[in-house]
Amino acid sequence: MAERFTPQKLLGALEQLPPARRYLVAYSGGLDSHVLVHSLASVRDHLQVDELHAVHVDHGLSPSAGEWRRHCTAVCGALGIPCHVLRVDARPAAGESPEAAARKARYDAIATLLREGDALLTAHHQDDQAETVLLQLLRGSGPRGLAAMPPWDRFGAGWRGRPLLDFGRGDLRLYAQSERLRWIEDDSNYDTGFERNFLRHEVIPLLRSRWPALGRTLARAATHNAEAAALLDQLAARDLVVEPDGGVSVTLLKGLEPGRQRNLLRYWIRGAGLPLPDTVHLQRIIDELLPAAADGAPRVAWQGADVRRYRGRIYAMKPLPPHDRSRVLAWGMREPLCLAGGGTLRALWVTGRGVKRELCLGSRVTVRFRQGGERCRPAGRGHTRSLKKLLQERGIPPWQRERIPLIHLDGRLAAVADLFVCEPFQAGEGEEGVEFAWQPPHSPVCRDGPEARDGR
Repeated sequence: MAERFTPQKLLGALEQLPPARRYLVAYSGGLDSHVLVHSLASVRDHLQVDELHAVHVDHGLSPSAGEWRRHCTAVCGALGIPCHVLRVDARPAAGESPEAAARKARYDAIATLLREGDALLTAHHQDDQAETVLLQLLRGSGPRGLAAMPPWDRFGAGWRGRPLLDFGRGDLRLYAQSERLRWIEDDSNYDTGFERNFLRHEVIPLLRSRWPALGRTLARAATHNAEAAALLDQLAARDLVVEPDGGVSVTLLKGLEPGRQRNLLRYWIRGAGLPLPDTVHLQRIIDELLPAAADGAPRVAWQGADVRRYRGRIYAMKPLPPHDRSRVLAWGMREPLCLAGGGTLRALWVTGRGVKRELCLGSRVTVRFRQGGERCRPAGRGHTRSLKKLLQERGIPPWQRERIPLIHLDGRLAAVADLFVCEPFQAGEGEEGVEFAWQPPHSPVCRDGPEARDGR
């Protein structure tokens, strides 16, 4: 059996988690989260935090959502706990499971409330952990997936803790009944069309009839897999060398045996904040990118991620946003220019370098993109070259070349982002100039900024 639940044992579990300034409790109104909220309220004078809050998320999916919202706010009011109600759109996208869509919407909304030093506490317990292990096993997951839910992990500006993982659903119910708690029963929790509900109501009771300690055993298996995953991460960290431009050497990867290749790739991609590839896409990286010709630019993509090769390195990135290279953008140069699909461009006032300032101030400044056939004689170079050749010489990857902003003065190419200044626009020694700084796509400067206006 799982450990019998009491508020005092909850305090012991909380002591094993990182310190926090404020606890926010994810409160659905169901049995598990009600027990967590109620027991925290009963020992609030012993909590090592300044504040205790609850968060209820209204997914807008049930006709009973209003009733649940009122129930949660009433319970929290009776306990003297502030309750934040968040409304989200949890409708799944095409191909997305309803469970995944609701979970993502819920956590994305809650993350906006967390400040540095805050902790989100969830009511996941030992039986939830057992279900997660079985789901991950049936999906063919490796050690990281089979590690299921850790006691705590980073979340938003703070962290997320699961202090009930040592307690079973049955013991939480005993506590709720002994305290005469009233909780919400969501009928959707009994819909066995959902994977987790099918395991909970059809599969796990059958397994438990043969192996009564199933929950505790699977929780122990999760712990063993968490230790194995940590060791694999240590091995990947030893194997991985990230180049200054963010790429990983193809030669390095080829020097590893297949298992270590896959381990390194998963570790690197996860560290880049990207969704992990499934087995098929991971193998495609090895089979298609590593042996590709040096002058090729192959790509393997899955939802939320691209992995590309250029010359002797591979690069992992978010999918590039749409880009219209036919646009011509007028620019006054006093504010950063947000390029739709192309990052940010800034003008810096300098002396003795960059484009002559008097030419910039006396001309119509526009920003354009490669159409083909552009030519430039970089300052200090003896010959005019095609822009294509100049970018190849600088090792600019193909997927960046059409997004590089080209600064024109009265229709003449004066500078190529922060890479080249073309003659005769170069500022001389002691002469006032304008230097351009370009941040490629996904620049945070433009996340909420205005788009550049069309100058055609």
